[in-house]
Amino acid sequence: MKKFTISVCFIVKNEEKVFERILKCCQKFADEIVVVDTGSIDKTIEIAKKYTDKIYHFKWCDDFSKARNFAFSKGTCDYLMWLDADDFIFDADIGKIIKLKNQKLNFDMAFFKYVTGYDKNFKPTFEFERERLIKNGKGYVWLEPVHEVIAPSGIIVHEDIRIYHFKGEKERKNRNLEIYEKILLQGDVLSARARFYYARELYYNAKYLQAIKEFKDFLNLKDAWVENKIEACLNLSYCYLELNDRENALKILFQSFVYDLPRAEILCQLGKIYFDINYEKSIYYYKLALGCKMNLKRGGFVLVDYYSFIPNLQLCVLYFRLKNYKKSYYFHKKCKKIKPNHPSVIFNDKVFKDLGFEI
Repeated sequence: MKKFTISVCFIVKNEEKVFERILKCCQKFADEIVVVDTGSIDKTIEIAKKYTDKIYHFKWCDDFSKARNFAFSKGTCDYLMWLDADDFIFDADIGKIIKLKNQKLNFDMAFFKYVTGYDKNFKPTFEFERERLIKNGKGYVWLEPVHEVIAPSGIIVHEDIRIYHFKGEKERKNRNLEIYEKILLQGDVLSARARFYYARELYYNAKYLQAIKEFKDFLNLKDAWVENKIEACLNLSYCYLELNDRENALKILFQSFVYDLPRAEILCQLGKIYFDINYEKSIYYYKLALGCKMNLKRGGFVLVDYYSFIPNLQLCVLYFRLKNYKKSYYFHKKCKKIKPNHPSVIFNDKVFKDLGFEI
């Protein structure tokens, strides 16, 4: 199999502040750049013209999947790659993409890691896998008007390549919620996946009672994806805690164990709830979190620090409160190895130095 070509496809609107940053990245590996504008009134199109002549216009219709499919329809290369205007690719990962292009691989979909949370050193704190390279001409289509997705099928590969999402202009908090509510007002039925994201949008917009109802209805769906079910349990716990309902927050976290092995995110949430009311239980759950293995290939959202730094930090504090300074120091050293420049680590360094520990 010869070296393959890549069409990078964007849908954009008023992205003049960030767009050129990702276009410069694409210039290093893309064989074609497709830009679909959905109504910009700033210099977005002017910037795009510096990098491509394949610029198209799409009348916005509150449906991201239709816009993505239109963009993909304009790509002519072997593989289609989607990016957002406020994404960024570091040179090391660009190098990996170029290397991938030169490998004799036969695949239909390549999943890359998508980093949407990171620390000041750009170390991922929140990441998950997304379908990123899609073989052209195989009939793949984007689905769902919000949080659009291509259903995984065919020959799939998972690559250790990261795309970073650096948010530009802050989007309207209720934008996605308004799209879902418009769909429901039209009498349309949401898919199981859309039901999960609709409930999540309700939570983000502080409509906790309504979010609880939607999440619980979602959990009763037989065709719901297990990763979304586990995430729904976590989000439900957030909703209950906003309403000062600790009992139901705990119950729904325990319910997540029905769907699969415990995730560190769930265990850390249990540790957090017990943190000020039962040190023994809090320690128990944070220690369990340290035993969880992070697995991005499952496709769910992953809070990276919950598998290492956060439980170590909380165990350091908990043992300190119990005046077990030796164990507290043990977990402090673990934290220091993971994030030596973290403010909490620096502060705790001074505390342990004052207690006579070797720093």
